[in-house]
Amino acid sequence: MPEKTAVPQRARSSFRWVVMLGALAAIPAFTVDMYLPSLPEVAADLGSSSSFAALSVSIMLVGGAAGQLVIGPLSDRYGRRQPLIVGLGMHVVISLLCAVAPSMGVLVVLRLLQGFFNAACGVAAMAIVRDRFVGAEAARILSRLMLIIGIAPLLAPTFGSAVAEVASWRWVFGFLALIGVTMGVIVWRFLPETHPAQRRATGGARSVVGGYGHLLRDRHFMALALLPGLGMAVLMSYVVTSPFVFQEVYGLSHGQFSLLFALNGVGLVASAQLNAALVRRVAPIRILRTALVLQGLFAVVLVVVAVTGAGGLVGLLVALWCVLAFTGLIPANASAIALSRHGERAGTAAAVIGAVQSGVAGVVSPLAGALGGDAVAMTAVMLAAWTAAIAVLAFATPAFRRGGWVQLA
Repeated sequence: MPEKTAVPQRARSSFRWVVMLGALAAIPAFTVDMYLPSLPEVAADLGSSSSFAALSVSIMLVGGAAGQLVIGPLSDRYGRRQPLIVGLGMHVVISLLCAVAPSMGVLVVLRLLQGFFNAACGVAAMAIVRDRFVGAEAARILSRLMLIIGIAPLLAPTFGSAVAEVASWRWVFGFLALIGVTMGVIVWRFLPETHPAQRRATGGARSVVGGYGHLLRDRHFMALALLPGLGMAVLMSYVVTSPFVFQEVYGLSHGQFSLLFALNGVGLVASAQLNAALVRRVAPIRILRTALVLQGLFAVVLVVVAVTGAGGLVGLLVALWCVLAFTGLIPANASAIALSRHGERAGTAAAVIGAVQSGVAGVVSPLAGALGGDAVAMTAVMLAAWTAAIAVLAFATPAFRRGGWVQLA
């Protein structure tokens, strides 16, 4: 009898953590995705170009990269709760300021700050996972977080479109402020501190620099930390460019675009579910290696379809769905392996992973708009990001060498 009751109790405990941490980790994604259907209207309302309007999306990733580098060491020194509560509070304030932004320039600056403080959510979620779980179990929990994050593309554009049609795009930010208030209350009431005082980092700036230096000298860690960023670059190249490609080039309505976004979100959710099951039987590095190879095959098909027009809109959407689905197998496994190498400084390690992820995606994703913002530009940038990812895995880690995966498992 004791053995039978222990497993459900652990499952319930894991489920509670997954829901709370997944909701936190989804806040930055929800902040991006809820705003997407309104991009053309925002550009028109504020008298801006489409590329400048798209910058208000990608700039959040740059702010997130800087925020993680600052907030990560703070979470190692002061615990996970305090930086998280401050970050959520600033998310609420900045969301309300975005709602009354008088110009695109002001909105871009506010979104940069929003990305900076939203980074507390991602840093805390990843560090708490490492505080409580290791190895394959950590990869499984991170996959469950990806499942919840994947719900954002299913719901956020639909909510954002509905809010914008009933009121205006400015009210979208009011809704985001409400989300921040809700999560702040949940964290305050139900999320305990997982990083006790006796395990916290001590010292000042020199200690922080030393911690980052230790991580930067670990070549395998840095290679693994780069992979989620390149995977996110594949995803964000689609996210930033798709409103203009599918609404302005292909003529889809707000509702049709939201449905398209939801269908692609299903692919991310399905792959996260699959990964959570696979990591119980297969080493995370093997899943990562296989997923990247298969994603590359579909990325090549996607570019060919975009260039030739073969299959029309349906052909483009099918190939796009396959590429995005495999993206769901990359960040969780790469992050879990990387974090397992530096459990003693999980917050700082999570900050490096998150900063690289946000920074790479923030730099790469606007390239599609700069190259023309059409389907060919979007898919070409996605293929280029995948090419960089497979090169990193092949040449900077032992993943493709005989027996080399053991060093990373």
